[in-house]
Amino acid sequence: MQDLKIALLQTDQKWEDKLANLRHFEEQISLISEPVDIILLPEMFHTSFSMNAESLAEKMENSMGLDFLRRNASEKNCAIYTSLIIKEGKYYRNRGVFVDPDGKVHSYDKRKSFGLAGEDKVFTNGAKETIVSFRGWNIQLQICYDLRFPEIIRNSINEAGDVAYDLILYVANWPEKRAVHWTTLLKARAIENQSYVAGVNRIGTDGKGLDYSGDSIVSDPLGSAISAVASKEYRLIETLSSSILHETRKSLPFLKDR
Repeated sequence: MQDLKIALLQTDQKWEDKLANLRHFEEQISLISEPVDIILLPEMFHTSFSMNAESLAEKMENSMGLDFLRRNASEKNCAIYTSLIIKEGKYYRNRGVFVDPDGKVHSYDKRKSFGLAGEDKVFTNGAKETIVSFRGWNIQLQICYDLRFPEIIRNSINEAGDVAYDLILYVANWPEKRAVHWTTLLKARAIENQSYVAGVNRIGTDGKGLDYSGDSIVSDPLGSAISAVASKEYRLIETLSSSILHETRKSLPFLKDR
C-alpha cells in the first residue's frame, strides 16, 4: 500500500453552462504541475447543483462530461472523482463517477437526496455503496448530503483484520450558511471510521443566489485537518500516509469493537 497524493480543486462553477465549466476545469487541471493519484472536482461539476435535469442530463454511453474526465484522467495518469447528471431509462441520477487513468468508470448514485432543494422530486436515489480499489487503497465514494447520514457508510473489519475502506471522498455543493456542519461532519466521519477523508466544495454564488465558501478539507484518521482552505479558488494537494493509517488503527483498535 503506497502513499496516495490527492488534489482537491476548489473553484467557482458557472450555472448550467457546461462548456464554460469544462473550459475552466481544463485550465485548473492543467495547473497541477506535480504527479497526483486522484483529482476531486465539486458535485455536478459541469452544471452546478441544478434541478434542471431534463435539459442537462447526459447518458453514460454519450456523455460530454465523461469524455472530458476520461481524457484528463489519461493525460494526468490519475483517477478523477466528481458527479454529474445522468439519465438512465426514465430516471435521473446524481451520479458519482470515479474515472481510472485507463478510462474505466466506477459509478456511485447519491443515496440521500437534499429535500430542501427539491432534489428528491427530480432525482432517484441510489441503493448501495461503492468502494473502489485504487493503487492499494479501498475508497468509499460519497456525494454532498450523504455526509449527514453516517449509518450508510459504517466502516468494518473482518476476522482476518481487513478493513472495508481506507479513504472517503466527498464532492459537494454545500452552502456557506451551513459551513460549520460541513467541516464538523467531515472530521466526524474520519474519527468514527478511522479513515482518511477528503471533501471538496465549490465557492462563488449559484443561479439560485446561494453562496458557497469552499472549506475543502483533507482529514487524517484521527479527525485532524491536514489541510483546509476557505473562500478562494485553490488547488489543495496533500499526500495521505499509509503508515499513519495503519499505526492509528493498530494503536487504537476501535473498529473491532463495533
